[in-house]
Amino acid sequence: MNILMLSSENDALPKGKVGGIGDVIRDVPKALANLGHKVDVLTPGYQWFSTLHGASKLQTIIVPFAGINYDVDLYEVPAPFAVDGVRHLVLEHPIFAVGGAGAIYCNDPPDRPFANDATKFALFSIAAAELIKQQVLTSIDVVHLHDWHAANFATLRALHKDYVCLQALPTVYTVHNLALQGIRPLHGNSSSLAAWYGNNITIDDRIIDPRYRDCYNPMHAAINLSDKVHVVSPTYAKEVMQSSNHDIGFFGGEGLEADMQQADQQGRLLGILNGVDYPEHQRSPIDRGELFDFLLDDMCRIAGSDPAKQALHKLAIDRLTSIKKSGLHRKLLLTSVGRISDQKMLIMRQQTSNGEFVIDEFLSTLGDQGCFVLVGNGDPMLQQFLHAAAKRHENFVFLEGFFAELGQLLYENGDIFIMPSSFEPCGISQMIAMRHGQPCLVHAVGGLADTVEHQHNGISFSGHNSVEQGEAMVAALHLTLNMSAKEWQTLRTNAAATRFTWDGVVKRYVNELYA
Repeated sequence: MNILMLSSENDALPKGKVGGIGDVIRDVPKALANLGHKVDVLTPGYQWFSTLHGASKLQTIIVPFAGINYDVDLYEVPAPFAVDGVRHLVLEHPIFAVGGAGAIYCNDPPDRPFANDATKFALFSIAAAELIKQQVLTSIDVVHLHDWHAANFATLRALHKDYVCLQALPTVYTVHNLALQGIRPLHGNSSSLAAWYGNNITIDDRIIDPRYRDCYNPMHAAINLSDKVHVVSPTYAKEVMQSSNHDIGFFGGEGLEADMQQADQQGRLLGILNGVDYPEHQRSPIDRGELFDFLLDDMCRIAGSDPAKQALHKLAIDRLTSIKKSGLHRKLLLTSVGRISDQKMLIMRQQTSNGEFVIDEFLSTLGDQGCFVLVGNGDPMLQQFLHAAAKRHENFVFLEGFFAELGQLLYENGDIFIMPSSFEPCGISQMIAMRHGQPCLVHAVGGLADTVEHQHNGISFSGHNSVEQGEAMVAALHLTLNMSAKEWQTLRTNAAATRFTWDGVVKRYVNELYA
């Protein structure tokens, strides 16, 4: 088959990843190519990918957008680790660099959510449609759209009078995170459906947000208008057909549960778990003292001579120093790597029946039996929450920022990976940690429930509401700390032996999703 994938991220290219989509788009095409298929991966260039060594301009196409014609350039960009059968293509225009060259997503203010990103990805989708219409890209057997960033393609294909030619082209849609839907006004705004595509779109309930009737919802549209809909784990596929109840800490369909129920009834909904690569040779764990020296040296390097960065990282540097000096680093090392968001932190900041935050009870339970190192960035208020917790607990280090090498070291050298997500469509972090023999302590939702088996290859917890979930998380840590040496070694051995390979996943793509 010849497969065209549309995505916002692609970790096969340098700086092409923000979250789990980047991992998937890096790994799935090469797994498909190993089966003999050909894959073109298309992303915006963000005025960055096209500057990479070896990037070559293939063509300039004229794209009708926002009432005028735009010149959009198509580039092919070689990946550092090339795979036969996979091409990495990018579209370039200054609009794709809104937020700064190389910035995949913008941090739009709360009064204009998704505004800049939505315009950027609206241009991306219509440019992709033009590539096919103008026969720049030919012999495509299926178009695979990823998350809301590529969802406008489904709307154009089904409801734009100039792209009727695309309707015979099989199109599938993967939902990586239903909580982010890219909702924008139908009209009356510079970032709206009418502003992007004029009056050329037929407006009906399939694209109008079911809650905000004056708004266009690209994810709602793509779920309704694509031939198949894929969510990234079997448990998440069940959860998204249920109504969310945030008051009790349940995150399900987020307003789109009726769409998911309909897709399921029509036989269009599939829950297929993501996978992860298992390299033949992995780095071995390093001495714990060497690890903390590396963490400390790298944080000092990152802080440099900039007073603002020094102030930001001072507590982390002090904590790493004191933990190493006390010898606490030789005991249990709890780790966490990821975006600092409500999804990841809601349970941690619940107040328990004792009136304390869950994170405080968690760290108090850990006590002098070990330390917890968390790496990530994201929501500024949640980052402040973590800094405040680090001030209260000498066994907690928060390294604010996106540090790929530090994160990889924690995956490779930690004892327990902590992942208390309120919801988790699939999750890649737990698979990576387990790959390195690091059991995970997780909230049993979505893909976490599908990958971590309680007291077999990890520890899981659950609860009927956020408070119960928080207390269960503390209890799960208590259970872990009281395991015997034999039980603990069995847990580690089973975690390392668990496999979630891409080979079986992409066979299901071909036989069920692309069929």
